[in-house]
Amino acid sequence: MEPHEEKPIIYTMENKPIVTSLYGSLTQQLPREPMEWRRTYGRAPKMIYLEANFVQFKEELLPKEGNKALLTFPFLHVYWTDCCDSEVYKASVKEDMQRWQAALRLHGSVDWIIAVVESDNKKKNKTNLLPRTSIVDKIRSDFCNKQSDRCVSLCEPLKESSRSQESWSSFLTKLRTLLLMSFTRNLGRFEDDMRTLREKRTEPGWSFCDYFMVQEELAFVFEMLQQFEDALVQYDELDALFTQYVLNFGAGDGANWLGSFCQPVRSWNGLLLRRPIDMEKRDLIQRGEASLLDLRSYLFSRQCTLLIFLQRPWEVTARALELLHNCVQELRLLEVCVREREFRHVCEACVNKKLKEALSSVEAFEKHYLELSHAAMEMYRAIGRLRSARLVGKSLAEFYMRKGDPQSAENFLLDSLKSYVSESWGLPLTHTRKQIAECQKRLQKMDEYLQTSALLASDTNLSDDERRHFCQEILTFATQTAEGKGQQKDARVALSMSSFTRLQELRFRPSSALVHVSAALQLELRLCSLMPVPVTLEQISASIHFTQEQPGSTAQKRAAQNPDGTVTFPAASPASGSASALELCEILEHSSSDNALSSAGVACRNMHLLMRRHDSSTSLDTPNTAPAVAMEDAAQMLRASDVTLLPGNNSIVFTAPSQKPGTYTLRQLCATLGRVQFILPHLYPVVQYEVYSQEPQLSIQPLTEHLLAGLPQQVKFTILTGHYSVKKGDALQLSNTDSMPVLHSSTCSARILSSSAELLAESALSIQSSEKVTSISLPVTPPYHTLEFLLEVLCHIPSCPARMESERLTNGQISRRSRTRFNSGMTLIDQKVSVDCPWSIYSTLVSLTFHVPFTIKHSLLSAGRRKFIQVCLRNVSDTNFRLTNQTLTENQHSPSLELCSLNTKTHSLVFRQQCVFSVWELRWSGVLPVSVHCEFSAAFAPADAPDAALKPYRYDFTLERVSTLYSVRAEIRPAEGEQQCCTGSLCRLEVSLTRLSEASDSDEEYSETDGLRSSRLLYEVMDNSSNWAVCGKSSGVVSMPVAAMATHKVHMEVMPLFAGHLLVPSIRVFKYQPRLTSPVIQPDTDSCLENDSLSLEDQAETASLRSRGSVQSLGSGESAQPRGPMPKRQAFGPGQVFSGTQGQQVLVLPAADLHLMEVNVT
Repeated sequence: MEPHEEKPIIYTMENKPIVTSLYGSLTQQLPREPMEWRRTYGRAPKMIYLEANFVQFKEELLPKEGNKALLTFPFLHVYWTDCCDSEVYKASVKEDMQRWQAALRLHGSVDWIIAVVESDNKKKNKTNLLPRTSIVDKIRSDFCNKQSDRCVSLCEPLKESSRSQESWSSFLTKLRTLLLMSFTRNLGRFEDDMRTLREKRTEPGWSFCDYFMVQEELAFVFEMLQQFEDALVQYDELDALFTQYVLNFGAGDGANWLGSFCQPVRSWNGLLLRRPIDMEKRDLIQRGEASLLDLRSYLFSRQCTLLIFLQRPWEVTARALELLHNCVQELRLLEVCVREREFRHVCEACVNKKLKEALSSVEAFEKHYLELSHAAMEMYRAIGRLRSARLVGKSLAEFYMRKGDPQSAENFLLDSLKSYVSESWGLPLTHTRKQIAECQKRLQKMDEYLQTSALLASDTNLSDDERRHFCQEILTFATQTAEGKGQQKDARVALSMSSFTRLQELRFRPSSALVHVSAALQLELRLCSLMPVPVTLEQISASIHFTQEQPGSTAQKRAAQNPDGTVTFPAASPASGSASALELCEILEHSSSDNALSSAGVACRNMHLLMRRHDSSTSLDTPNTAPAVAMEDAAQMLRASDVTLLPGNNSIVFTAPSQKPGTYTLRQLCATLGRVQFILPHLYPVVQYEVYSQEPQLSIQPLTEHLLAGLPQQVKFTILTGHYSVKKGDALQLSNTDSMPVLHSSTCSARILSSSAELLAESALSIQSSEKVTSISLPVTPPYHTLEFLLEVLCHIPSCPARMESERLTNGQISRRSRTRFNSGMTLIDQKVSVDCPWSIYSTLVSLTFHVPFTIKHSLLSAGRRKFIQVCLRNVSDTNFRLTNQTLTENQHSPSLELCSLNTKTHSLVFRQQCVFSVWELRWSGVLPVSVHCEFSAAFAPADAPDAALKPYRYDFTLERVSTLYSVRAEIRPAEGEQQCCTGSLCRLEVSLTRLSEASDSDEEYSETDGLRSSRLLYEVMDNSSNWAVCGKSSGVVSMPVAAMATHKVHMEVMPLFAGHLLVPSIRVFKYQPRLTSPVIQPDTDSCLENDSLSLEDQAETASLRSRGSVQSLGSGESAQPRGPMPKRQAFGPGQVFSGTQGQQVLVLPAADLHLMEVNVT
């Protein structure tokens, strides 16, 4: 039994398959969140993690009366059910729950919970189902009247839906809470019983061994909860209690139960700390047969185990010494017989025999010494004391060196070197390396000896003379090997560069590490030489791995590169040793449908280097005979020859190859010194640069935020030559358009920039224009340079109103050269420019968007028969303009028409987002034509520009149906007998409709009866200000004769709602088109007809017409015609109807009996 591995027990009822599958998840997720444990007697609260074992419920397993075992006590009972049928619940489940609760009450168990598991599969197979809440409510009503929280529901716990996760989380919280409550209550009861038992220790028959088992049970529980400090307190209390009884026994106050601990000690195996519990000694204590040393050994082992769990191993040695002294004193006090003399005689005889045998000869002593040394090493390894074993091995190495056996000594020294390297012992590491170097030199292992010499030459723990000695060993070997006769010239020794030099940083020139093909790229490598003397290298080189990737694809891989183009190598780079560093790359997978990121991962590109097998006997800083990655000559290499490295910091400049586009990655670094090569098998972090090949590109960009139409605007032509070389005679061919001509001057020049944006030269441009093409001769420009120049273009403003973007031309096509659209109140004109470039057989289509700085609208104003034309020009740009010579002309030049200007200023400033209004009076003689075609023209320029910069602006529009057909007047009079209109009283409203002219050629519809032509009008009385209430009908249809000065009057009643000067309600007049299919009704020729009851929703057949003297019904129940089309109203054109009472006010007095009046002031 391992108490610290035990868990609290939860008894479960109704283990069905769906329930059994939940136990694994419960066991794993229950201890994931801590719970605050508040204990009694004012003890501080603690955060604990609760675990549990789920055991099938059996009544015979319930604890009996007087059982004090906490480890087997069921702290919680759970009844599981997945019943969702009310009939099944009443028939079997309810009865089973009653039996279960009866058994719990019989054994005094009050900690229980009922879990209802909801499953969709069972719902599909049942027809007589109640909702889940109804089953839970029944259970709570039957079993949980005062404890409704003892019944919880789980909604599909095996699914991943949000509802399932929420119910599962709530259930876990409830389970932890109930388990902690039960645990606290039962543990408190156990502690009270234990205190009661301890208080009876003075009574006859009390046994320390029985009490020991009870308090140790409490210690086991604390250990189970990982409260090791509380568990240690229990054993310390037992230790103190037993010690007090022994001291009392020595003073003459003995206890009967101490007699069992006074029996003679026949054997003692010493202290055993490897097992948490010595079950053999615990059984002896439980039976009351343990000796004094058995009890002390067991108690000490339990205390040491808990001290190790508390990470306080230093207390073990202190307690061990105290234990030995206490045992000696207690043995004397209890007068325990110990057979010490016999054991001592046996040990002395054995020792004397071995010592005599070892001193008999040198060979015997060596044999005995080796046996003891190897036995000690095996023992140390067995108990985990690897460092002590290697110290013994180092003594053996010195023994073998004195005997002249360097081969055996080297193995022990290499083994000891591992400890010094891993634990960073500097001086012992240096001393051991010197011994290893001596062994390797005797054994003629030159590769290993040179590597060790390099490590010693760079070791600052040695003196300068010793470092120079080992460095000279390398230089001498390199020279002898290169000059020796009879040796293979290609046999080179590869050593680790980490012992020779330390990389600091690498700097790119240019810093972006991105150049075009054949461009100059330099890499400056800064390193620190670890050698004590200057070393002249034949060459230092770096191998390059080339991949044909798109430029920019490795931007994330070069994340270690700083913005200034430097790559800093870490002080303790993983690549400095024999092991390769991780080379990670990012893997992103995107969805094929919407290109959204679906997954992300990391892959290791040098897995073949990391996952290979390493020799376990190799030292950490002593590489194999051959390096991990051999250095091979390749076409892509960085080389620097005849380099002298001084002690300390050095700088080496390489010229990087850039003949092909792609990505260049530096893999290895090699320093060649005669026949010795110092190799760095992998550079970390990753060092890369990119070479790109770019196609020529042409872009045309405006110099300002918005290009304004109607004014000369400068645009910037930028040519990135890429791999193309602009030759003499190359030219750009621009297609001319009438709507956007190119304005060129003789002072136009081009600027030539290098790839680093440095100005190299300026050259004048030769521009020639024809009817269709503008040719721009380009200056000679080398590849990967930038050529830029400025041109002026003028986009004409169309005089006709712009079409909306959704409109089409009459043939259904859209113009390709220019397109007008609208954005944020501004008219946009898209101009397409076709450019033929010398490097391509295809034309480049460039789009320029111009913003029309003005929006303009016109309106026709009337004053009786007089007509006025108003033009409103609004500046929608951010530029202030000067506007001059505003004129309005009639395009048909009719002699009977005259436009008289009413404008007093000829010059005006139009500020941003402001308007300028111009008014002309239209005069005519004779008959006014149906339509008038006008043209508004003006000149405009920026406010600070001279007069020479003025540009024309034209706006064409047409006025339809100019003449006034009808005049409308309204008059409000008080009721009869009243002098003034008052609020709340009816007033009379008289509306007069007068036709001012004869029939015209407009779209007016007439009806003719017996030579009398008439038109039907629809009038509406509206009060938008809600000052008047119209009593009765507010609209009607009248038939007006088509004759000059024909008048019709309509009378109705209105009621003022407020006092004050109120505006007269507005009168609206429309053309009325009944669209009747029935015969035309003969009108009354004596007067005009009026229809006050007709609205737009009514049928014409059901209308009633009322004349001045008589009323004639047109529709009755007997003669109703079938329903025809709905009537239609049509608005008159602007200026065709003149309202003579617009803005007229009527004085309304308040009622006499009003104390609180509301006055409307307009």
